[in-house]
Amino acid sequence: MNLPKTIISVLLISAVLLGIVYLNSQKVDRGSTDESINVNPRLLSDSEKNQTISLEDKAVVGAESLNDEKTTSIQKSKKYTLAKEITTPDGFINTNGKPVTIGEFVGKKVMLIDFWTYSCINCQRTTPYLNAWYEKYKDRGFVIIGLHTPEFGFEKVYQNVLEATNRMGIKFPVVLDNDYSTWNAYQNRFWPRKYLIDIDGYVIYDHIGEGGYEETERKIQEALAERMAVLGEDGTISQSVTKETPIEGGPRSPEVYFGGARSDQQANFLFPSESWNITPEFAQNSSSNASIIYTYTAKDVFFVAEADTDTIVEVFLDGKPLDTEAGTDILKTSDGKTIVTIKEARLYKIIEGDKSETHTLKFIIQKSGLKAFTFTFG
Repeated sequence: MNLPKTIISVLLISAVLLGIVYLNSQKVDRGSTDESINVNPRLLSDSEKNQTISLEDKAVVGAESLNDEKTTSIQKSKKYTLAKEITTPDGFINTNGKPVTIGEFVGKKVMLIDFWTYSCINCQRTTPYLNAWYEKYKDRGFVIIGLHTPEFGFEKVYQNVLEATNRMGIKFPVVLDNDYSTWNAYQNRFWPRKYLIDIDGYVIYDHIGEGGYEETERKIQEALAERMAVLGEDGTISQSVTKETPIEGGPRSPEVYFGGARSDQQANFLFPSESWNITPEFAQNSSSNASIIYTYTAKDVFFVAEADTDTIVEVFLDGKPLDTEAGTDILKTSDGKTIVTIKEARLYKIIEGDKSETHTLKFIIQKSGLKAFTFTFG
């Protein structure tokens, strides 16, 4: 389908978002595997089985005559669900080439499962906290498993995920979930999303999107303290929490998809001349000096794109080259231009401003072949 040259232009009503990306599975088919396997709960010791349950505990779990199990285990089975096992993984990173499962850690460690995808800015902003928690608690019985569930086709490529993992300093195990089987098992719809699994194998807490870092870390500490008690380990868990970097609020335009699979997004675009080919996931310019023009409200602007060869894009803000608001991927040339060179399939940081404002962004793409996937905002 050939659609117009140069201009993609629309002024969207700004919105305050929660630091998440939502997958509308009604419009984009990302996988149909619905396999779901519960992990086995931790086996109770004989001493735990011989513990009796008080009348007060029986009331808590809604039972009149229960014994032969640990009270906390009974309460958990009534209150929480067992974790789902990783199914049909498509690759492993940071595991020395060995498969990793959730079940192998039940009864041994506390786990944090993080669903993410590497071109998601919300996931990127969460990663420093995950890295900090992993370093802080990995020797205290804590493990993080990153479930990398791709939003776009290029995020299924093992080498791309490996390079992103290295670039982001991730040391904990990462599992590629290209067919969405584990994502579907958890009935997840968001990037990022964290599930905390205790030593017994139950999901005791989950958090959608960015933020909530102090609350999440407190839950990790509680689960680790319980683990130590169950295993009879000596010591204490530090009650300090990782310092949180505040994210400025304010109005923010919603994420914009260039691909045709999300028809509600495409309806907003104006293509006044012939030079864009629209695929389900991306728009690709078929002529040199094609342009994208977009009016947004936000503090930061990010662009997910790729090209087969180095492709220079000249960037303007309100008709002028960028100034102090230029993002980390922007270069300033000797003749005063501001450009970004697109090749690797990833998120490019275009605007990193001081506060949320309304501006018009313009790209001039010097040669054909660039694939534009999304604009996201912060």
